[in-house]
Amino acid sequence: MKTLILFYSTYGHVYHLAEAVASGAREVAGNEVYIKRVPETLPPALLDQMGATAAQKVFEHVPVAAPGELADYDAIIFGTPTRYGNVCGQMQSFLDATGGLWAQGKLIGKVGGAFVSTATQHGGQETTIRSLHTELLHHGFVLVGLPYAWQGQMGHHEVTGGTPYGASTVAGGQGERQPSENELEGARFQGRHTAEIARKLAAI
Repeated sequence: MKTLILFYSTYGHVYHLAEAVASGAREVAGNEVYIKRVPETLPPALLDQMGATAAQKVFEHVPVAAPGELADYDAIIFGTPTRYGNVCGQMQSFLDATGGLWAQGKLIGKVGGAFVSTATQHGGQETTIRSLHTELLHHGFVLVGLPYAWQGQMGHHEVTGGTPYGASTVAGGQGERQPSENELEGARFQGRHTAEIARKLAAI
């Protein structure tokens, strides 16, 4: 079984969640886990202006995925920052290039899910994941979220991400906050849970 963690990250927050999701997925026996990123669409000068260039060096070693290779995996978990309550442009551009896969039904029956980073607690975590879910459903994915079996999303004693739709983190208005241990645990749970569902479906 093969699982892909596919992400876009501007300042590293989604990348750290992606690593945690992959860590959880690796706990499932016989599961080959790959982490890849979607291509950057912003010019280098703008990334410099945004202060993103240095942050992205942390994950520049991660290979860039091509749309066609999505058909090679049994499960794909997508990670994206939010943009006004929706998927970021880089991830959307990548998904827009999967029309050929859609036309051939290549992703029907794959197991899919999503995780996200937002600046604030109410900055679109759930709407962003739900909008990504809509695209995955058009491709025929079987969706897996982050069930309440993970109790970390039930607490209210600290600022934390985590939704029943997928793992999430709160980055802060200036990107100053990195994923907490609770948020990373939610991501690990999602990776493990998604891989377990994919394995069960593969055995049918």
